[in-house]
Amino acid sequence: MDYKKELKNFFGENCLLDESMGSHTTYRTGGPAEAYVYPSSPEEWSFVLKLSETYHIPLHIIGFGSNVLVGSKGLQGIVCSTKRMATISRDGEHIKAQAGAALDKVCEVACRAGLAGMEKLSGIPGSVGGAVYMNAGAFGQETFDTLEYFDVIDRQGRPATLLKEDLKYTYRHVEDIENYIVLSASFKLTPADFPQLMETRNSILHKRIEKQPLDYPSAGSVFKRPANDYASRLIDDTGLRGLSVGGAKVSEKHAGFIINFNHATPEDIRELMRQVRQKVKEKHGVELELEQILWGQFE
Repeated sequence: MDYKKELKNFFGENCLLDESMGSHTTYRTGGPAEAYVYPSSPEEWSFVLKLSETYHIPLHIIGFGSNVLVGSKGLQGIVCSTKRMATISRDGEHIKAQAGAALDKVCEVACRAGLAGMEKLSGIPGSVGGAVYMNAGAFGQETFDTLEYFDVIDRQGRPATLLKEDLKYTYRHVEDIENYIVLSASFKLTPADFPQLMETRNSILHKRIEKQPLDYPSAGSVFKRPANDYASRLIDDTGLRGLSVGGAKVSEKHAGFIINFNHATPEDIRELMRQVRQKVKEKHGVELELEQILWGQFE
């Protein structure tokens, strides 16, 4: 069975074969995906899921690729992008957004509508689906703070709505979410002062520009925040700012970021992650936990 042919016949131009993942991840590096598709309707999702299930084809779901590193040897199977699912709608104090909408766009819509609860998530470079998947957050606010429920399908293509109160979630983690594909999410916000919200949003966006190395490809914070500390502080204190492997470097601007400053390979980045973890453990006895997701085969 040539599953690629089946996908191409079904998706047409919305199916790319042997597609470089460097074009779809914010690290701007990574090997090819065997098939890269853009499902946007329940029928299209059902088709992909059934194909994957029937023929045991690996399946990966991607939003903006802002938290993912793909190995040079690439990914077997199918990568599904949510980018064609980007609708955002507002009804009073509720905002509903599809998984492929930009989280920052939702924050902007909320602030402009005078609704509080997401303004500090401004500038996070991910999609709504990705933000729900990992309970993304910044500056003391998290996605789950205002999340009410989200619509999903399971790996067999069965739809469901998951309520926040029925889930176990913590910092950057949502239990058992890997069994589902997030299709959309609904947020319940609080009316607040419009100028104040816009001021907070603009101040957060300014802080990001000021403190983060946004002029180089990266995937944000590499490591989760350890208990009562910051990964960037530990990395800095270990003297690792500017440490490089090949074209990858610990950012001099923000030690919590690894940047692709000169055509880094995925292996450069992964090796730098390993060295940082090892050196921090040697100096501080703290085992840094990766916040980023490694996919596929590395050299």
